[in-house]
Amino acid sequence: MHVQPLREIVDLTDPSSNLIFNMTVEEARARLAEGDPEKVRGIEGNFALIARRGETVRMARSLAVPLRYFIAKRSDGPALVAAHRIDTIGEWTTREGLRDQFHPTYTRMVPAHYITEIALVGCPDPNPTYRRFFTPRHNTLPADLDEIGRRYVGAAADGIAKWLLSIPSHAPVGVCFSGGVDSGAVFLLTYHTMLRLGQNPGRLKAFVLCVEGDGADLHQARAFLDRFHLGLFLEAIDVPDDMVDAQQAIRVIEDYKPLDVQAAAMMLALCRGIRQRYPDWTYLLDGDGGDENLKDYPIEENTELTIRSVLNNRLLYHEGWGVDSIKHSLVYSGGLSRGCTRGFAPARSLGFSSFSPFTLPNVVEVAEGIPFISLTDWNHEKLYSLKGQIVSRGVAAITGMEMPVFEKRRFQNGVLDSQRFAKRFSHSDAAYRRMFQAAYDA
Repeated sequence: MHVQPLREIVDLTDPSSNLIFNMTVEEARARLAEGDPEKVRGIEGNFALIARRGETVRMARSLAVPLRYFIAKRSDGPALVAAHRIDTIGEWTTREGLRDQFHPTYTRMVPAHYITEIALVGCPDPNPTYRRFFTPRHNTLPADLDEIGRRYVGAAADGIAKWLLSIPSHAPVGVCFSGGVDSGAVFLLTYHTMLRLGQNPGRLKAFVLCVEGDGADLHQARAFLDRFHLGLFLEAIDVPDDMVDAQQAIRVIEDYKPLDVQAAAMMLALCRGIRQRYPDWTYLLDGDGGDENLKDYPIEENTELTIRSVLNNRLLYHEGWGVDSIKHSLVYSGGLSRGCTRGFAPARSLGFSSFSPFTLPNVVEVAEGIPFISLTDWNHEKLYSLKGQIVSRGVAAITGMEMPVFEKRRFQNGVLDSQRFAKRFSHSDAAYRRMFQAAYDA
């Protein structure tokens, strides 16, 4: 069998998407090139990196930044193309006269927390190998909610501090806010950290999305901030009903999972509203990843899950069933490793740089150390109540502020009432798949 060496690597990723706190991007790439998982684990922050050494290409990413690749065939050897988006790869194949080789399902997603390694030979394409660089241990923390909260929220506060120090000190900062547990914690921690660092909190805003002047999140956000006499930071981003567009969200996130489409449609509407009001705004914070960290999803809504599978499988909500599983999607990865586009893509499409401390490996590692089984005794309701208890105690320990905990509500359900929601999101999973496919069949 004749084997052609890979002709080239085309890196179409955006270097500005990397948010690395403890080294330069070049130093991080050098670590990845060595292929040592421990050295890659030492990269602090969010990243999507590609490196080549000899006849091997290595790719790695954290949870918050998507990374895709595709191998195109040329007469003088294959080319590996990497980008954040499917359509970026598709556009490259068009420019290079290779569009007839391309289909979105031929692209591959680099799974978060693994070094994806490909030998630089092609035709036939080699299968990648995967090596974990992030291996958090289960059940390392004591069954003490105060101590768990202090460590978990403390790790998030540390991430926020590093992020604030990495951006211009005068730049305005917006929190995508609903008054829920995760966005509420992010706002209070950011406010507290700005004061601790001697920065001006006047540059901070809490942006809450509402449709035509109303929405459950708007009322909840006001109640949350009024408790601390911080209502002056709240800014409602009021959008017309037709700005919440599922079809546009599918094009932006390049995916069709209903819950991610719904969340992305809201994020896209929020970002559009902010951009219309503030043409030069750049930096946004959100609480994405908080539900995954503390396993706060209704198990009853997913027939594939039981509380035992949720509590026994490491990083299930972050990575899905894992790269060795039949259920693992090569095109999309799994869990938040796949779903990260619901926030990343809408923000990037409108020129924002977004950040959630809850996606940082150091924060996820603390969460994975929580002894969920001993704290819940396999009880669903105890599991669902944990996040509010842990985060509120942690916020109190770090900031001294007693955070209110409201009933859980998804982003999309807090913006639209049930009638408007049904109007905007009445499509089935199959319909979303057809919408996605139509963009490439045209």
